[in-house]
Amino acid sequence: MLHIDPSPITTGFSEPFLEKQAFLGTNNLFETILVKSINERHANVSGCFSCCRCYSDKIRVENRNIIEVSCNGLLNCNFCEVLPNSNLELFPEDFIIVQQDDSLEVAQVKLIGEIVKLKRHYFGLFGEELPKVDRKATVEDLERIRKNIQDEEKAIPIFRSAIEKYNLNMKLVSIHYQFDRKKLFFFYTSDGRVDFRELAKGLASEFKTRIELRQIGVRDEAKKVGGVGSCGREYCCISFLTSFKRITTQLANEQNLLANMGKLSGPCGKLKCCLSFEVDS
Repeated sequence: MLHIDPSPITTGFSEPFLEKQAFLGTNNLFETILVKSINERHANVSGCFSCCRCYSDKIRVENRNIIEVSCNGLLNCNFCEVLPNSNLELFPEDFIIVQQDDSLEVAQVKLIGEIVKLKRHYFGLFGEELPKVDRKATVEDLERIRKNIQDEEKAIPIFRSAIEKYNLNMKLVSIHYQFDRKKLFFFYTSDGRVDFRELAKGLASEFKTRIELRQIGVRDEAKKVGGVGSCGREYCCISFLTSFKRITTQLANEQNLLANMGKLSGPCGKLKCCLSFEVDS
């Protein structure tokens, strides 16, 4: 017979503190307990934050207010800085306007608070220049975003007609308009290098803005398109992977999986990233 202990769970926090956190929400309370547990275990030394590898070096922890975001236009950057005098109260899934150099971009908040500091600490990130959060997206901003998305859809047949005209071996993956429309991104895959100089000139003439053509790999394509893997869960590259490791058949051999080689390829056609999850660093 199942016996449930009626005694309260001990978290190490005072009762007034827990009452305050419960008022803010259960997710906030859970995150607070998680951060406290990680800090106590690792004592400001980078460790197994995402169960991939351990760092022995001591890395400084940021004191800036930094959030993790999702944005197609902020290439190779998943973090933004909230300036101390902005007085912005941000939450996950909020849409924000971000300033990078002399342009504005729209992003969506993924993660806030101390957990972001610990994540950056694990990755060894400190002190680099980051895009700045300009403001929360207003109703007018959201209408502008909707118009940009509509124009992205209209640009798809134009791009495909252009690559046929110039006879280029390119597969369009996605299109992204910068929020202020100063730049239009085309993400594509190809078997080799492509000379797209004439294509870029034609697209710039058509759309009257700066064109940026970005060749990406098939794994990056899967990350942008999204989907559900054979395990029944969302692709790892979408849900939590921040970079791609080199996956070889040796990893499958070490786990005695070579007999099922036909099942080891992901939707991108490459060996599944999860083959590296149980291999010692």
